[in-house]
Amino acid sequence: MMERYPDIEVYIASVSHDTLNAWLAETLLAAPLSPAGKGKWKTRGIYQGGDVPVLLVENVADGFASLWFDSANTPWMTDQECAQHAAEALQTEIRCSLGGWHPGADPDRFWQVLPGGKEGAIEWPDSGR
Repeated sequence: MMERYPDIEVYIASVSHDTLNAWLAETLLAAPLSPAGKGKWKTRGIYQGGDVPVLLVENVADGFASLWFDSANTPWMTDQECAQHAAEALQTEIRCSLGGWHPGADPDRFWQVLPGGKEGAIEWPDSGR
């Protein structure tokens, strides 16, 4: 059986706050994102009775925003499951780490998920740019 990650983080290509708020409300019963500092937004959701703090940090890399669910109590076991769900729900590209981080892991290997189910491993940031 797959082990549940202690938190979930995905990277989202451009999406409006309205679209993201609608998805967070539907998925986690979360209130709309509210300002939490320069380029940062936060909210709290609930999943199966447990609290799920959510943090959005805009423009962390190559125009992607980081969306962090600071809880193991989410609808997803892994970052990849969240990325797959988010790509379809938000109709935008989502990226995530290839697995749980551990010493010696390649920090530039990510999983890319596109709407429509196309996905695969990528190098990010792309050293060819």
